[in-house]
Amino acid sequence: MNRPILAETKALTKHYYSRHSWLKQLKSRASAVQAVNHIDLHIGRGETLGLIGESGCGKSTLGRTLLRLHEPTSGQVFFDEQEITHLSFNQMKNLRKRMQIIFQDPYASLNPRMSVEEIISLPLKIHESLPQSELQARVREIAARVGLNTAQLQRYPHQFSGGQRQRIGIARALVTNPDFIVCDEPVSALDVSIQAQVIRLLEDLRKEFSLTYLLISHDISVVGYLSDRIAVMYLGEIVEQGPTKSLLSNPKHPYTQALLEAIPRVDHLERPPRIVLKGDLPSPLNPPSGCKFHTRCPHVIEQCSQIAPEQLTEKNGHFVKCFLFSEQKNE
Repeated sequence: MNRPILAETKALTKHYYSRHSWLKQLKSRASAVQAVNHIDLHIGRGETLGLIGESGCGKSTLGRTLLRLHEPTSGQVFFDEQEITHLSFNQMKNLRKRMQIIFQDPYASLNPRMSVEEIISLPLKIHESLPQSELQARVREIAARVGLNTAQLQRYPHQFSGGQRQRIGIARALVTNPDFIVCDEPVSALDVSIQAQVIRLLEDLRKEFSLTYLLISHDISVVGYLSDRIAVMYLGEIVEQGPTKSLLSNPKHPYTQALLEAIPRVDHLERPPRIVLKGDLPSPLNPPSGCKFHTRCPHVIEQCSQIAPEQLTEKNGHFVKCFLFSEQKNE
């Protein structure tokens, strides 16, 4: 189903440079942490796009740069057909209430000196001038929707469990009635049983409030359950993306195949040997030339280390960057 695009990036790049002024002036390839490199993504209105990859691949940086919590090094970000990378502080402030984020750590992201009511109401105080009675009514309405009762609003974050604190973070993101929410590893810090509750809550809220999600996670099971499409990220680049069903049932890129193989198996059926990646994720300070995955790929060929593969497309919107797939297409 074709949806109107709500959020989009074009060649979005985010590099971090050393604090030392002489290295800042050099801005050379060797002195920059290349967290995100030339990312092209789009997210349709009402859609959930899952973003998966190993820790350190740049997923959270991409999400925060898309919201301009981190300023991009280059490239463009569009929100509701408006290019936002050059908007002023005041212009961005007008958009902030439509673009929110749920952070990974529900304890570190909440001010321990503020009550739950103060935490949830703060975005409303920043973005809207509401009478106190209306503000309180809105906070209580949203709190109740995420499973918090009125008595809990006067408590402080340390008095809650991890799952309850994440519900507070979700309520804070919802209170301004946003269109788009970046969910940055929203369940990774929670127990498995609590994860299921929060996942169902996020799905229910998406339908009820017509929300659009960028769901960031290293857990492909969570992403597969919630997402309409999935993008696979490796060392700052998108190596594969496509509809959830297509990507999970027929992964093209060896890295995606390895991620799927890493899911624990609970049956005793005979299967082909797992794809086991060797070595660690290369440093973004000095990434490999050519295909960045070639240092760990079990199917590496000579050109992988020399040339970066182009993105190839199938009819169903399944994209992949891999020379192996390119050769299959040419046969």
